[in-house]
Amino acid sequence: MKIIMKSLAAIAIVTLISCGGKEEKKSNDIQIGQKPAATEASTETTNAASDVKPSETVDLTNKGIGPIKNLELPAEIDQAMAAKGMEVYKTKCMACHKPDKKFIGPAPTGILERRTPEWIMNMILNPEEMTKNDPLAKALLIEFNGSPMANQNLTEEEARQVLEYFRTL
Repeated sequence: MKIIMKSLAAIAIVTLISCGGKEEKKSNDIQIGQKPAATEASTETTNAASDVKPSETVDLTNKGIGPIKNLELPAEIDQAMAAKGMEVYKTKCMACHKPDKKFIGPAPTGILERRTPEWIMNMILNPEEMTKNDPLAKALLIEFNGSPMANQNLTEEEARQVLEYFRTL
């Protein structure tokens, strides 16, 4: 009986080892900050951008998906608006976003160096559609472990105040 049990255990171990090999997942999806998979002719040019995280990707052309189509920011920061934005941020956003470090969601410090004001506003106002249809928002969702941004149902005015606060960070 002991020999049969040992034999079955050995067979089970061998089966698990042979079936559980380390396979790489292949994906044809193009991630933000990455180029398409290399062909023999283009092997040298594809590695440069492939290591950039979506949260570090700079895209100052994408305006996102939502109600904000164009937004011109004045040269000077409106301190009163920024103060209101800081209050909105503290009550609605800080559960997931810390100003200067990665948390459940990305840190907003320096966001205007990487995203357009329209994209930021649309992400605040329309996070569900953004994560479904905007390539950068999709990539961020993946980077942040599938934690979707909660729609806080801010008004455009509140979202603009939060954006103004981001300008002060």
